Parts: sequence; structure tokens; C-alpha cells
Amino acid sequence: MKIRLLIATADKDYTDHLSSTLSKRYADTIELNVCSSIERLKDLTSANRYDAALIEPDFTSGVNPGSIQAPFVLIDELEQSVEGGGLKSIRKYQRISSIAGQVLEGCAEAGKGAGGAGAYKAQITAVWSPTGGVGKTTIALAYAADRASSGKMTMYLNLENFSSTSVYFPESGRSISKALEKLESNLRLFLMGIRQQDSGSGILYFCGPENYDDIRILTEEDVEKLIDACAAEIDELVVDLSSQIDQRVVKTFSMADKVLLIADPSNSSQAKINQFICQHNVFGQIQPKAILVNNKGARSAEERIHKTIMLPLVQTTDPISVFKTLSGSRADW
Repeated sequence: MKIRLLIATADKDYTDHLSSTLSKRYADTIELNVCSSIERLKDLTSANRYDAALIEPDFTSGVNPGSIQAPFVLIDELEQSVEGGGLKSIRKYQRISSIAGQVLEGCAEAGKGAGGAGAYKAQITAVWSPTGGVGKTTIALAYAADRASSGKMTMYLNLENFSSTSVYFPESGRSISKALEKLESNLRLFLMGIRQQDSGSGILYFCGPENYDDIRILTEEDVEKLIDACAAEIDELVVDLSSQIDQRVVKTFSMADKVLLIADPSNSSQAKINQFICQHNVFGQIQPKAILVNNKGARSAEERIHKTIMLPLVQTTDPISVFKTLSGSRADW
């Protein structure tokens, strides 16, 4: 599903730059149409319907009412924002990724396609441990970076009750909380509008929640909707889970193609992972897709798990360096 976007302005240089960038970065999401005169705009909006439009202020009189679901007026720094009458404003000179995000959010609010439950296409990998502090998030990101480096469009989704995303990635964009408010709406487009991309690793991610409760109160059904929406139209989705077993974690396990179980050399970690494997009925449900990942030089093996990965101990306190080092360790994920 593509968003039909109309750009209506007489500023040819601006149109060329904007349309060229959108075509390269959002070819799978946005179908572009360009118009440079009011007369042509009248013809186009009389004969066609568009999901969104970026319209120069002088061109608004040429729009056929009801032809555009999410119309935006392009304004420069000296012009006042335009709100009301179905119109919203977008600043003309800003990052094009921000313009695209606002357009996608506007389409979502206007009711453009949600992407149904169960429609995901990504390979989904859940990353979990019964013990905190074993390097679960670092390994989740190392795996995501490895997938991204192989040319896969890879997204990292942090569902921990206490998010550590800001330790690894800049959080200059909009919080994932904005999308969590729209779980009953067009979630896929909201997520596409707010997701960020790390320039170093290429990983797609979301800025952390605005408060603790935003993740904590998610239901099993909410998690399913969120994962469905995230997994649409990407290659790999890596889901970082809190260290407990609840219905949300079980639901994520059921949706995952692969489950990475993380342990380190400590007695506590080894005891808890063994207890989970030997005594918890959830392990029986995920056994065929479970992989034991021994982190920080741990060497344990478990005969009930068909595959075990040994990761080295990385001697640095910088978490970004750790995940980047591990991603290049040539682990057989």
C-alpha cells in the first residue's frame, strides 16, 4: 500500500529536491504526483483523490474540496501556521525525513490503511533472559546491526518496562508514546512517521516512551498490534523484552521466528536459564526456535537447545562499542 502524495508549488528547485529525495528514500511508501500551476491543480483534484498534499499557500484556492484526505500548506519561516478547515501547516525548509513523517502521521489520522493483524512479513527475533544485566539489549542490537550490515531493512523494538534506547541511539525524534496512543487507529503509518534510523549501524528504532506506564500498561493484544505494525514492509524485526514471563512476552514468543535466550557466566544467570529450560512450560513452546546465546565468555551448553552461540567478553564500558564489536564477531546467529 502506497500513500498518494501531491506536491503543488511553483518553486521548481524546491519541488525537484523534495521529490527526488522522497523518491529515493520512500519509494515503497509514497507515490508522488507533482503540480506547478493552479490550473493544473484544479484539473488534478477534480479528477483524482489523494491521500495527502503539500500545497503552496497561493495554490490552496485551486484544490477541489474533498479530494485530499490530509492536505498540508507549505509555509516558510516568515509565514504564520495555518490550522482549521481541514488544513495543517508544514514548514517548507526542514529535514525531508521530518516532512515525510508528518505526512504519514496526517494520513494515519485521516484514516488511510492500517495494515491488518497478521499481515507482517519481517523475520521476527525475540531477545529475552530471565536475568537482568546479562547484556540482553547489547546482544539484541548486535544482532540487529549484523542483519542491517547484510543489507536487511532491520528494526529494533524495545518493549522493556524501563527502556535503555537513549544509551545507544540519539533521541531527537518523537517518542514511541505518540504511536501507542493510536493503537486503535492506523498504527503502521504512525510508526513509519516517527521511526528513526541510526546513521552508524543503519538500524531503524523508536525514541523511548515518555513515561514508565506507556509500555507497562500494554496488553497482550496491544503488543500483537504493535509487532504486526512494526513488522510490515521491513526484512527483520528484533524485539527486546523485559526479564520476566508474562502474557506479553509469551505472545511475542509465539509471533517470533527465532528466540535468543541470553546468559552470562554468573552463577545466578546460569541457574535461572537452566531453571527456565528445565521447569517452565513456555520453553516447550519455543524449543524448536530457541537459541542459547552465551555472553561475556560464558561456555555453558544445554542439550535441550539445538543451537548455542558463544560470544566473547568485550573489555569496554561503552555499550555502543560493545554491540558494534559483537555485531562484527561473525557469530553464527
